[in-house]
Amino acid sequence: MKTTKLEKYRPALHFAPQQNWMNDPNGLVFFKGEYHLFFQHNPNDSVWGPMHWGHAVSKDMIEWEQLDIALSPDEHGTIFSGSVVVDWHNTSGFFQDEPGLVAIFTHHFDGANHTETKQMQSLAYSSDQGRTWVKYENNPVLTHATKIDFRDPKVFWHEATHKWIMVLATGQTISIYSSPNLKDWSFESEFGEKVGSHDGVWECPDLFELPIENSNEKKWVLLVSIGDNHKFDSGSRTQYFIGSFDGHTFVEEHDDIKWLDFGKDNYAGVSFSDIPKEDGRRIYLGWMSNWRYANQVPTKGWRSQMTLPRVLSLIETDEDIRIVQKVVKELDSYFTKKEELADVIVSTDANYYNVNAEYAEIDLGLENINATQYGLTIHHTTTQYTTITVDAKEKTLVLERKHSGEVDFSDNFPKQQVVKLSKTDELQLRLIVDSSSLELFLNGGEQAITSLVYPDKACEGVSLFTTEGEIKVVHGKLSIPSKN
Repeated sequence: MKTTKLEKYRPALHFAPQQNWMNDPNGLVFFKGEYHLFFQHNPNDSVWGPMHWGHAVSKDMIEWEQLDIALSPDEHGTIFSGSVVVDWHNTSGFFQDEPGLVAIFTHHFDGANHTETKQMQSLAYSSDQGRTWVKYENNPVLTHATKIDFRDPKVFWHEATHKWIMVLATGQTISIYSSPNLKDWSFESEFGEKVGSHDGVWECPDLFELPIENSNEKKWVLLVSIGDNHKFDSGSRTQYFIGSFDGHTFVEEHDDIKWLDFGKDNYAGVSFSDIPKEDGRRIYLGWMSNWRYANQVPTKGWRSQMTLPRVLSLIETDEDIRIVQKVVKELDSYFTKKEELADVIVSTDANYYNVNAEYAEIDLGLENINATQYGLTIHHTTTQYTTITVDAKEKTLVLERKHSGEVDFSDNFPKQQVVKLSKTDELQLRLIVDSSSLELFLNGGEQAITSLVYPDKACEGVSLFTTEGEIKVVHGKLSIPSKN
């Protein structure tokens, strides 16, 4: 069944479950012309509960068709996060004439009174493009004698060592294992002590190589999500490390903490496996929510959505090497230009542009002439709005959603989302507005803010404003849904 925009807040461009609860994306894989999205799913309620793997497929990663549940709980426990790979050379022995899909996931067993909690890695395989799954008869394939947090396996084929590599969340570290066949795993190394942020449990790792734009160099990147334990105001969020990997050990090459997103609503994201080499993209998808209020957001009958898929690469700036995120080009056909701006001077009086669409894209190149503050307001309705303000003195960008619609379900939700800027005299800004979300990309995706909002309408209009001075819109474009 295809997800359709039936209920209030249901997104037009983002995947959301047809019914009930969803969290982490799992098993992102491309196979035989289809993008597969599996996800943490409670089919019985719209709050977190016994975890299954939901399943959806897409040709373009924007319009999804939800399929039957892929994996359900069994005698080993519920089905926590994991990954899916194409076993091209039948290293597992599960297949005969054609390559198939293998899921590597965490079985979570919770004994009586939560006294016997165990997390174990298990396998399932599919010979019919993910429509049906067979669990491996000798599950689990990887256990640990002492670690309780032992979950979220992300697996990939490492060509140099000719082995499968698994990165696994193990408390506040990431453990690395290798295998020739996906069944027999050997410990390689452990990463994370005294590096990065340890404000919460480490979850949902992903390890991959990325090119540095405008160079012939590549680096390895390790994504690590940090769960919410109320030590820090932002709630759950995602950090990343840049370094090297030799098939055994990951070594980071920086001392600072690098955040993937400066908004509150991008968590547990991982990348697609088996994107064809001729495509060459590393495509990422995250869960658009935050554990601080995920169970309370004001949707009825369904809960949670995913971010738009993003292409990841690296860029070397004056300060460091960092991840760049750009929405996949497949999104372009969903928009048509409504209005183009060029050489527009904006002073204190706001410049208002009518949009009135169920989703919209705002793309602006701004030059600060002499304003102390400047920015834009997304007018969801006449009384509901979200404001993005750049402060030239403080060198910050602040997204303010306290007037965006429903916000009173959480004390944390209305709080500001802030990103530090290296400069404010020029700013490239791309904003995707959907029924209940904003995704903001700065300077070609060097920084991102992902934010949920719950207004009565997506976007009636956009206004630009300044404080004590002027800015120039060097170029700009407002886009609305295409007719096709």
